[in-house]
Amino acid sequence: MFFFDEARFGLKPVTGRLWAKKGVRPVVHVRPGYGNFYAYSAVCPATGEDVTLFLPRVNTGMMNIFLGELGKALGGRRCLLVMDRAGWHRSADLDVPENIEIVLLPPYSPELNPVERLWAWLKRHALRNRLHLTIDSVMDAAGAAMRMATAPFLKRLCRCDYLLHQK
Repeated sequence: MFFFDEARFGLKPVTGRLWAKKGVRPVVHVRPGYGNFYAYSAVCPATGEDVTLFLPRVNTGMMNIFLGELGKALGGRRCLLVMDRAGWHRSADLDVPENIEIVLLPPYSPELNPVERLWAWLKRHALRNRLHLTIDSVMDAAGAAMRMATAPFLKRLCRCDYLLHQK
């Protein structure tokens, strides 16, 4: 079972608290901008396996690209892909590979999707309080963080307690 979500990342700065010497007011340099890209990610909380792509938009065409890559990454395995009810997730033009079965979460329930934790971690640990002058710089930072996110780490981060305690 994989959980899927997408998130927008871009030149809008992510700022937050940081450590500083007592009495010294920290300064975070940012340069707001409007460029962005979208991270599409499917994570298996049981194993920590993930498939992530950075794509320019969210729509049915981009979703089809992601599903094709996920289908290939699975090899001969089959999977349930759990995701929210975004319009492009339910489109009649969605091209779902034979080895993927889509399960939609209940409406308005992002707390049930553990990939939301991945986005929070990525924004906090890879992008917060950083000066990015180009969208490529943001993409490089996010990509480097995703490459460092090991399967055991993703397994802990995306753990689904509500799935573990079923009888």
